[in-house]
Amino acid sequence: MIYFKLPFDERLLSADEKNIKNAVSFYSYNGLDQISFYGNIVEVNAEEFIHTSITKKELINDSTNSAAETKEEYCKTLQEVIEVIKENNLPKLVYSRRKIFTDFNTINYRESFKNLCESYPNAFRYLFNDGQNAWMGAFSEVLGRFNKTTHEFETMALAGTLPVSEEWSEKEIEEQKPVTTYIQEILKNYSDHIKQSETYDHISGNIKHLRTDFTTYIKAEDLDKLIQDLHPTPAVCGIPKDFCNENIRKYEKFPREFYAGYIKIETEESILYFVNLRCARLYKDSVHVFVGGGITAQSNPEKEWTETELKSEAILKNLVIS
Repeated sequence: MIYFKLPFDERLLSADEKNIKNAVSFYSYNGLDQISFYGNIVEVNAEEFIHTSITKKELINDSTNSAAETKEEYCKTLQEVIEVIKENNLPKLVYSRRKIFTDFNTINYRESFKNLCESYPNAFRYLFNDGQNAWMGAFSEVLGRFNKTTHEFETMALAGTLPVSEEWSEKEIEEQKPVTTYIQEILKNYSDHIKQSETYDHISGNIKHLRTDFTTYIKAEDLDKLIQDLHPTPAVCGIPKDFCNENIRKYEKFPREFYAGYIKIETEESILYFVNLRCARLYKDSVHVFVGGGITAQSNPEKEWTETELKSEAILKNLVIS
């Protein structure tokens, strides 16, 4: 089962499983795994949602035997990552961790999902369980939006993170620039006419990001290839892509699974792609919250730890625990 809401749309949606057409698909970060929900996209009424939700008995046990990184371990590894960035003159490398939450008897995921939806109205919000994988998340970065009729394609460069009340520093501004350049260069391979917005603040709950929007027109047959070229963007990987991926595998303590992968939703009018960032994998006895940050030569490990703690609140503060 899957429940989801599109950005700025409070209709509760699902896939009715009445045909074999992919309605919603989740792609892992490394592209090797995919979870699909089939059928037509249908609206779910409130009464139906009350009687169908994820309960503890429907979840699998956490068999990973994992312990989350401590602050000391995280900062030590991050200092090594910063040295790699300096030695290789990298604009940015994204490093992530898991925050593992076990301090609960039960979690009401129906009410938790409702809280998440209210907290992030501008995000793609979802809750699903396919029997082996249960995930919940909400994030508003658009990897791509394709209009089937006009062939208009939209995407965005989203990077840099601060609490809403703080002012941008050189670190965040420099972190966002290569993301913008990366997307520009890829889009040029598919279109000669690209419209680019000014960079502006994108608010997401208690934090903000720097955002630049792009609009162009592409051939329908180029869409899949374009998405493959865009993913993973520097916002979730770094630059250059292959070198950063190699170091992500080397330094990160956990596989990313579906964190920092992408989600594809196909409607009658559009094909939508969202980056899967503020998300958690749900187990019977634990919640694994995935968080990360863009690391540059100017990064401070203590500050990066604080940023990931802030990001984890997107999920943790909305859990209804008993």
